[in-house]
Amino acid sequence: MRIARRTFLKSCAAIGAAGAASALPASARETAPVPDGAGVLVDTTKCLGCRTCEAACAEANGLAAPEAMGDDAIFATHRTTSPGQFTVVNKAQGGGEDRYAKSQCLHCLVPACASACPVKALDKTEAGPVVYHEDRCIGCRYCMVACPFDVPKYQYDRAIPYVRKCTMCATRLAKGGKPACVENCPAEALTFGKRSELLAEAKRRIYAPGSTYVPEIFGEHDAGGTSWMYIADRPLSDFGLPRDVGDETRFDKTRGALGAVPFVITLWPPLLMGLYTASRRRDEENDHE
Repeated sequence: MRIARRTFLKSCAAIGAAGAASALPASARETAPVPDGAGVLVDTTKCLGCRTCEAACAEANGLAAPEAMGDDAIFATHRTTSPGQFTVVNKAQGGGEDRYAKSQCLHCLVPACASACPVKALDKTEAGPVVYHEDRCIGCRYCMVACPFDVPKYQYDRAIPYVRKCTMCATRLAKGGKPACVENCPAEALTFGKRSELLAEAKRRIYAPGSTYVPEIFGEHDAGGTSWMYIADRPLSDFGLPRDVGDETRFDKTRGALGAVPFVITLWPPLLMGLYTASRRRDEENDHE
């Protein structure tokens, strides 16, 4: 049975449109701010640089133990998270008294990674954490492009790779617990609670009589706000915290730019196939004449 060219092209367009519609990032449409979920306040004036949080994170997530525990030489180089280490402690740059801070996923209120994901492999839960569903991930790595903090990491060395990052110990939170890093911090540099309460506590410390804190809370507004927030008694830029992400969420930017990619990928093949078939049909008709 021969299919008329017009019918074939209509079918291709319908298939492409249906596929594109299904490929559009549903998470982008559904992601909504979670302003008062769980969060963590990092008080850098209390951090000892002991890296107990690194060890606790590794144990809780079944990762290899952090390297060079107890060796201060590791602070000579600024480190970043990796597929095998979800949090790292770095020493602040600049002069003055030694200060340290851990870094990990900041669990944005409106996470760009989740809005860019075409299959909702990353999801902002009502409890606060941004969690990862490896069974949904297709390895497109749009999340890595979208994240303003360069957090998601990819297992390039694995036959079946996944995206890896801190999940704020979402499983522990669901059972009424705290993130492993918070629970094991010996200096109480990490405070877990509702984000609104943490903001109030941060401001109380900053504006207390005799306070030496700088009047700024990293994460209050940055990138639309984050669940992890930092206070310090020196410029927050000394801790490697990005100061150029702006106060707006990346939601609209990632939805507009990265959301178009699956549309193009899905629609382009049937369009090319239709053009090829039309051209071939025209050549056959010319040869017949």
